[in-house]
Amino acid sequence: MSMEPLSPMSQMLSSPNLFIVITFGFKTKCNPSTFVEGFKTTLINAPRFSSKMVINYKKNGEPVWIPVSIRVEDHVTVPDLDYPNIENPDQFLEDYTSRIANIPMDMSKPLWELHLLNIKTSNAESVLLAKIHHSVGDGMSLMSLLLACSRKTSDPSALISNSPATKKPVKSMISAWWLIAGLWFMIRVTFTTLVEFFKLMLTTCFLRDTENPLMGNPEDGTQSWKVIHRIISFDDVKLVKNTMNMKVNDVLLGMTQAGLSRYLTTKYGKFKDLANMMTKGSKCRWGNFIGTIIFPLWIKSENDPLEYVRRAKATMDRKKISLEAFLFYGIIKFTLNFLGGKSVEAFGKRIFGNTSLAFSNVKGPDEEISLFGHPISYVAGSALVGSQVSVFF
Repeated sequence: MSMEPLSPMSQMLSSPNLFIVITFGFKTKCNPSTFVEGFKTTLINAPRFSSKMVINYKKNGEPVWIPVSIRVEDHVTVPDLDYPNIENPDQFLEDYTSRIANIPMDMSKPLWELHLLNIKTSNAESVLLAKIHHSVGDGMSLMSLLLACSRKTSDPSALISNSPATKKPVKSMISAWWLIAGLWFMIRVTFTTLVEFFKLMLTTCFLRDTENPLMGNPEDGTQSWKVIHRIISFDDVKLVKNTMNMKVNDVLLGMTQAGLSRYLTTKYGKFKDLANMMTKGSKCRWGNFIGTIIFPLWIKSENDPLEYVRRAKATMDRKKISLEAFLFYGIIKFTLNFLGGKSVEAFGKRIFGNTSLAFSNVKGPDEEISLFGHPISYVAGSALVGSQVSVFF
């Protein structure tokens, strides 16, 4: 029987209660048999969806992937619900999603399950909930798999193709000034990397955010999840982005800081303590093939909402010229090779336990798509990986 070891980041995310929940809203009622047949020819072709995780006791109890035969029907749930008598479909969906999010993953079979609900909500005619263990893949790999399974709504026979990111043209000229600028850039990268990586290691090993309502306890086995998603206008995001000459991530981080500031002020009214705490506070984001960065959030009342965006951009500009994320991934690989998977898991728990918030986002398709003939109205993902609040776009 062939066995394949987990990647370093998958090792860090191999605990049974770490998984991704994705909500797909459709513009039409869903046909369960169509989805089952569709997944038989697409989803299970991905090796991780037809493998289960087992412990290899010959290698110090490290988890490995083992291919198994799979029956799609065993992974698809179609609940028998009294749809006409559901008074608040949006709240019902939110509660249903949170309920399955709090059920530990069955580690004895391939680590994914699907729930099909023909419930009409404010934004969809039917819903598909996908619960996938985080060791199977990160947001980027799962989005790539979705695009591979989907087709264009305008042309059901056409595959999806994402347009590459546009880059500003670079002048092809060499001069003494360019050499000086390049040298100065390398000095900035080196210095910023050392400073940011030092902060990351301090947060991982010693520093911990001051206790606040956003934090959880990674050792608390009674913790429960509440999964909530909201739809915002991307046109509004692009308006701010273009007006202020920023990136989408800068705007989203600014929105997050503004929202948290207003929420905490309204609910707790402890801005002085929170402002002091966040000077050493942090936020991390992670994935199976990406690193982690520590992002200090600006939690303070501002009369100008755009100030949150400006501060987010200033911090992100500093992070972009550091190699913090790459060094972190290297540390994870080093720890796995020399100390084993248990140490990697403990390393991850330290990050989750010492920080207040996790933030991440994944770029979606550029056009309307359909999944097995069902036009998609929205996709909302949540990675349940730590004990703190998580924000995903």
